[in-house]
Amino acid sequence: MSDSSTAPAGGCTRPLTALNEAEVEALVRGICFKTGPPRRLGVEVEWLVQELRAPQLPVTPERLEAAYAALRTLPLRSALTVEPGGQLELSSPPAASLTECIATVSADLGAVRSVLRDDGLTLVGLGHDPWHQPRRFLREPRYDAMETCLDRTGPAGRAMMCASASVQVCLDAGHEEPGSLGFVRRWWLAHHLGPVLLAAFANSPLAGSRPTGWVSTRQLMWTRIGAGRAGGPVLDSDPRGAWARHVLDSPVMCVRHDGGSWEVPEGLTFREWTRTGLPRPPTREDLDYHVTTLFPPVRPRGHLELRMIDAQPGDDGWIVPLAVTTALFDDPEAAETAYRAVKPLHERTLGLPAPHNPLWIDAARGGLADAELREVAVSCFTAALDALPRLGAGPEVTDAVAAHLDHYVVPGRCPADNLLDRQRATDGRAHGKDIRP
Repeated sequence: MSDSSTAPAGGCTRPLTALNEAEVEALVRGICFKTGPPRRLGVEVEWLVQELRAPQLPVTPERLEAAYAALRTLPLRSALTVEPGGQLELSSPPAASLTECIATVSADLGAVRSVLRDDGLTLVGLGHDPWHQPRRFLREPRYDAMETCLDRTGPAGRAMMCASASVQVCLDAGHEEPGSLGFVRRWWLAHHLGPVLLAAFANSPLAGSRPTGWVSTRQLMWTRIGAGRAGGPVLDSDPRGAWARHVLDSPVMCVRHDGGSWEVPEGLTFREWTRTGLPRPPTREDLDYHVTTLFPPVRPRGHLELRMIDAQPGDDGWIVPLAVTTALFDDPEAAETAYRAVKPLHERTLGLPAPHNPLWIDAARGGLADAELREVAVSCFTAALDALPRLGAGPEVTDAVAAHLDHYVVPGRCPADNLLDRQRATDGRAHGKDIRP
């Protein structure tokens, strides 16, 4: 949701005074789970920008700059931002209903596509660029520091920054009270439904024009970045406390300065920074920024940001994960069904945080070819389909969800399988094989 996904984590004026460890914990506990009846939602849709007629050819930086200059003149309701590799992102304003959210983003995407089409460019829904090596488009101190930091764990960081795209669903944290809509239950559900959504919508099996062996190469790259930067906390009965500890114990990406390059310390946690005050004491502004440099698959930013879904094929493919996820969290009956369905999956986590546990890894590698994930996905998609009319969804949305259920979930497939089928057909023709069924 654009008002909170692009705003500072605290959402208020920040005093530029040093923070101590206790103040950091209190601030994080106070801002990460803003509870109340679930009534707002949003979506952040990322896209690769490619040549309309020859997607295998790279788009020059000059063409991207011209295209984004034109796009910034559009009267969009969603926030338009550019990712480090030139990917485009639209972040919806908080919506009061699923229908409102879809209508707003659909209208904005239509306007964006029209401008890009006039310049011979198009938006492509893929979780990872299948053709091009990661290359950075944005040259700013933030991304210079991010690249330096992430390079320490290998090439996965650059792939995440410059070659990946996703559908991020944003939901209210939930009620303060227990129950299916309570924030403790929704936090737990997000971490166990997350692998199901990852598997059902995996759409990035290729890199360098070859299969990687994973249906979600995008999630593989996130996993390789490391637990400190792209992992979540251990789940317990106190999400606020667990997240506050995670924020304090995660490594600082950079120490910002008003002029020149930013420092990129190695191995300095925010907790250690508050204790030592070096290279300078951290402020509230530093804390707000630090939270934005942590990329777990479920990120609490006042609301819950679900980050595990690959960008989807087609102009409207993003609507299906938005609709399914919203139904499974915000409809009480569907939320209860989803909770019961995913409960048996907990054993497969081995008590380890997401996404660095066997359940998440299996989902990213094999998708719904995993029999247990497929069975759970069928239950969850069926519950979502039943719930969507109660949330005001019209036939276009329910038909799209039903089609995904029938075409992918029931037979144990995901969009990545279509890409792999086409790749195998191409390879067969290249080697002179008869690929007819």
